[in-house]
Amino acid sequence: MSDTRTTTFDAVLFDLDGTLVDTAPDMVAVLDDLQKTEGQVPLPYATARAQVSNGAAGLIRLAFPDADETNHERLRLQYLELYQASVCVHSTLFPGLAELLDLLDADQCPWGIVTNKPARMTDPLLAGLGLSLRAACAISGDTLEQRKPHPAPLLLASEQTGIAPARTVYVGDAARDIEAGRAAGMATIAVEYGYINEDDPQTWAADHIAADTAELTKMLLKGFNLDT
Repeated sequence: MSDTRTTTFDAVLFDLDGTLVDTAPDMVAVLDDLQKTEGQVPLPYATARAQVSNGAAGLIRLAFPDADETNHERLRLQYLELYQASVCVHSTLFPGLAELLDLLDADQCPWGIVTNKPARMTDPLLAGLGLSLRAACAISGDTLEQRKPHPAPLLLASEQTGIAPARTVYVGDAARDIEAGRAAGMATIAVEYGYINEDDPQTWAADHIAADTAELTKMLLKGFNLDT
């Protein structure tokens, strides 16, 4: 990690979609259904998956590029209504991260979630995955007026975990995650296995980049001094 941020920490915060949980199967399935309803051929899965971290608005822009502002908003709201009804059908933790969370819990290392996903989707997703009572905090996109890349959600998470930002690391799969983490004074890890399209994580100025969940696990256990 960089010289300005500690290489060890006492808490870890995760972005949700594309970082901790693979929500693409459910989010893309809803988009497919909406496109069919609108008389369109669904996008290839890989194309839609790359936009999942940009939420409903990003998916609607991708699938309906010619929609005017009024129709875009109509489709976005319709998408959210459909997705809320199927938020945790096929979504799962990324491979290896269930074991990581078990290790953190066993050693009483606090971890939490900071996402731009609305609470009405975040809360049932975490409940469906059995994470609600385990996370030290869960900050959603509408918890505050500000959303990432603003640092306020991360600073609130730090307050709720009781761990200072300088002793916290934030993990994400988008440039806004790293921007928010750095602005909050936290160490940052970018994950390359997330929902990344044309962006290059090498340009995000993250303190570390994890190619896969095995590398992320190694980094975090080392940061918590649990890698012995």
